[in-house]
Amino acid sequence: MNYFATVARGLETLAAQELEQLGAGSVEPGFCGVAFEGDRTLLYRVNIWARLPFRILVHIHEFPCLDAKDLYRGIQTIDWANYLTPDMTLAVNTTGKNDHLNHTHFTSLRVKNAIVDQQQENLGERSNVELHEPDVRVNVHIERDFCTVKLDSSGNSLHRRGYRPAVGAAPLKESLAAALIQLSGWQPDQMFYDPLCGSGTLPLEASLKALNIAPGLFRESFGFENWLDFDLPLLEKLLQEAKDTQLDTLPAPIWGSDRDENIIEQAINNAQNCGVDNHVWFSQMELADVVAPADSGVLFCNPPYGERLGQDIDLGAFYKLLGDVLKQRFKGWTAFVLSGNKELSQSIGLKSSKRIAVYNGTLPCQLMKYELY
Repeated sequence: MNYFATVARGLETLAAQELEQLGAGSVEPGFCGVAFEGDRTLLYRVNIWARLPFRILVHIHEFPCLDAKDLYRGIQTIDWANYLTPDMTLAVNTTGKNDHLNHTHFTSLRVKNAIVDQQQENLGERSNVELHEPDVRVNVHIERDFCTVKLDSSGNSLHRRGYRPAVGAAPLKESLAAALIQLSGWQPDQMFYDPLCGSGTLPLEASLKALNIAPGLFRESFGFENWLDFDLPLLEKLLQEAKDTQLDTLPAPIWGSDRDENIIEQAINNAQNCGVDNHVWFSQMELADVVAPADSGVLFCNPPYGERLGQDIDLGAFYKLLGDVLKQRFKGWTAFVLSGNKELSQSIGLKSSKRIAVYNGTLPCQLMKYELY
């Protein structure tokens, strides 16, 4: 089968490496996603294990498509009885456009009509539309004169692991946190510390990686569980395998601290939700009081950059303080700071040894590496 993993812009190559490690074949990074091939076992495994993608889409059809008539006809050439019965709910999501199909809502409506008209004609009844928790999600992509039709095997976005109902004011997506950790080259035998940890996403993603815990274990369900060809014994086998390969202890400590006591409570709750509360240490601490807890390690942080929060504090002074703490108290460490504000990052007052461009949502950011000799 042909699959497509959707990922955040700029992370395509990294996601391709992850998919190859999980056993995917014919891996090819594209724009905001990665095409790959595999069987049903791989589809389930990628949904359970992949840390970077949002959704895993299954390719079912493509056809030439100039306008709404072509679209309707092309959708009706698919035998929807293979994927959907009238008692199952349906949602259609459209991306892309061309000259005649330039409104995604209209395109989605047209696709939905083609599907339910076929059901009505063949079976005398049709599926209802359910936008939030549908049984089957159809993904349509219009590009130039072609339409590609895929089914969404993931359901809710995979970045929503399920362990984090509690988030702070400007949460970092779990998938981006995992990607930053991957990009940094951090290894689980190095101490990990985030002194601005918020609701704990970076330390928690680091602990899942270090303990070899599959992120899909915390989800209530996957989209493919509603499909007509769903293989429950296969899913149960893969979930059991994932549980059996977890490690019992961290190779090195993972810590997080933050000035806000309530947010640290959230971080501890989130750690309990993913069963790592005995492994990760969280504490309430002002940045000014932070000292290195070991002779060496990797410090990671995502300080506020004024886009969504932090306007009530002097961010320039805050970044200068961060730089001073790194310089004076973290000799022998490597630090990674994610910043979406170039001006503020200069206030750190340290020369970065490497800068990696990443996107936090739509915001262009840089992951800056500092070698603290």
